[in-house]
Amino acid sequence: MQRLWALAQRPLPSLVKQIHTSSISNAAPVAAAASAGRAKTSGPRKWTANSIRTGLIARKRGMAAMWNDQGARLPVTILQLENCQVTANIKTVRKDNTEYHAVQVAASDRPVKNTTRQMLGHFRKARVTPKRIVREFPVTPDAHVPVGTTLSAIHFVPGQYVDVIANSIGKGFQGPMKRWGFKGLRASHGVSISHRSGGSTGAHQDPGRVWPGKKMAARMGGTRVTTQNLHVVRVDTSLNLIYVRGAVPGIDDAQVMIRDAKKKMTALSMHNQAKGLYEKVLPKGVDDLPFPAGTVELAKKLPSIIEAPAYRRSPFIPQE
Repeated sequence: MQRLWALAQRPLPSLVKQIHTSSISNAAPVAAAASAGRAKTSGPRKWTANSIRTGLIARKRGMAAMWNDQGARLPVTILQLENCQVTANIKTVRKDNTEYHAVQVAASDRPVKNTTRQMLGHFRKARVTPKRIVREFPVTPDAHVPVGTTLSAIHFVPGQYVDVIANSIGKGFQGPMKRWGFKGLRASHGVSISHRSGGSTGAHQDPGRVWPGKKMAARMGGTRVTTQNLHVVRVDTSLNLIYVRGAVPGIDDAQVMIRDAKKKMTALSMHNQAKGLYEKVLPKGVDDLPFPAGTVELAKKLPSIIEAPAYRRSPFIPQE
């Protein structure tokens, strides 16, 4: 698979800006042959600063290194989509009469014999193959996606920021030094076989117990972790690969959830839009986002590999 990436030609920086409004508007009717029972969307079909799109489910394939157009080496994590499809659009009215909107996404095909009858009926209703993992992403009312839509890696544009959610690697029962970064006691004089102990954990008769939340030895890892503001540096639409700069929680081949970064994308876009800074609504080099989602039909109209150019100063040029 690495040879296929190496054979692909390096795209020009201007290719990132080819994801414009005209190509995005043609991505909505992905279910042209769908029956009348499928969900239909209404409202504007263009991304706005107040829109929240759905996320994707991908597999973490591992880490690698790539070089940008300035020759700087970047550590990247490769995430791959496995037939990620929309299975439902959710709308719920809360007790305070506010509405909750979400898009349910499923990924990674699984055999029919290993799927429960309840889930088989759910997938049959959505007219998709049985999946291994099903998750839902909160969206705005204008960001619903037709049921049965197959999502592509082009959903995330090179140059934007994303949050990746996954279960961290479990490390078992660990002591306070490894779990909390304690310094430990002296390793030479005056310490009797308690070099890596946690020290005292409670007070005297008052309170006569250990306070809840005390940093002590316990199980480490294996919890839900969100890594925020990872930069998307490359998208391979032919292999459905997303290259993000930095590390991602979880083991290799683990299922991860990817969404637009809440801080550097969603909140910052709303903030700059309200202040009238329209040139800063999206990150530098990103003109628009596929809305309501990036589909396989849109991916066919774009180059197979799109990279985000490096806008920072080259690290190899000395400062004056």
